[in-house]
Amino acid sequence: MRQYLFSETGFVEKPQWLPDCWVNVVCPDQNDFDFLTKELKVPESFLNDIADIEERPRTEQEEDWLLTILRIPVATPDSDTGLPFSTVPIGIITNKDIVVSVCYHKTDMLPDFIEHTRRKNINVRNKLDLILRLIYSSAVWFLKYLKQINLDITAAEKELERSIRNEDLLRLMKLQKTLVYFNTSIRGNEVMIGKLRAIFSGTNFFDQELADDVVIELKQAYNTVNIYSDILNGTMDAFASIISNNVNTIMKRMTSFSIVLMIPTLIASFYGMNVDVHLDHIPSAFTIIVVVSCSLSALAFGVFRRIKWF
Repeated sequence: MRQYLFSETGFVEKPQWLPDCWVNVVCPDQNDFDFLTKELKVPESFLNDIADIEERPRTEQEEDWLLTILRIPVATPDSDTGLPFSTVPIGIITNKDIVVSVCYHKTDMLPDFIEHTRRKNINVRNKLDLILRLIYSSAVWFLKYLKQINLDITAAEKELERSIRNEDLLRLMKLQKTLVYFNTSIRGNEVMIGKLRAIFSGTNFFDQELADDVVIELKQAYNTVNIYSDILNGTMDAFASIISNNVNTIMKRMTSFSIVLMIPTLIASFYGMNVDVHLDHIPSAFTIIVVVSCSLSALAFGVFRRIKWF
């Protein structure tokens, strides 16, 4: 699916391509590939690079073409990995009068970005403005998803306080992995600002004020990720210690219980031997042995209770 968007007071969709308009391509099909490679002459190698789900933020130049790859957040609750959120690459391919963005995954960010420019009547002056504003929008969506992650962490902690289950621990582990992906993606996008500054220095494209706003938003997202990562790491360590302590407590109780039961078993073993026990002439010998065994077990139980092994 592709859109032809022209910046007036916000992005306005056009029925066909015009010079300097933004061609937004999401989940491209063969028709979109033919349009990009045959009509716009976009290098096919750029499209292949964007298709790589593991592609990191970077820039690449080929003749008059510039490829800028960013990482943007997406919600992936139904993915094979089971992660609630992840990041995917989006490529912005630019030439003198061509601006194309290609993303192989559906995201909430791009429609929201387009709608935001319309609500705020934002005029995107050039291709660099578009790239910077997309980076800014990605930082906003990182922060939005981080709030949801924080709520998920709090909910998982409450569940673990009631009962420690493997499902809740795995849930925290997946959130921890998501934060790692967010951290590396935000750092990569932040590095892109410096690369774009070097590429467009000496031109009238670079808006220093906008670039500063983008850097501030990215740093806020990066600091938030680090805070939540530290909280989650501390939570995981605390619950690991609790689990270890619970196992030790259970093993200690089981050992104490075994010792208490071992006393009458030991006495019964001695008196069960086929030898003279010097009590066979006493009519109540069995009762005496049982009473002595129970008394010694009760004494052992009292000792363990006193030292808090029970």
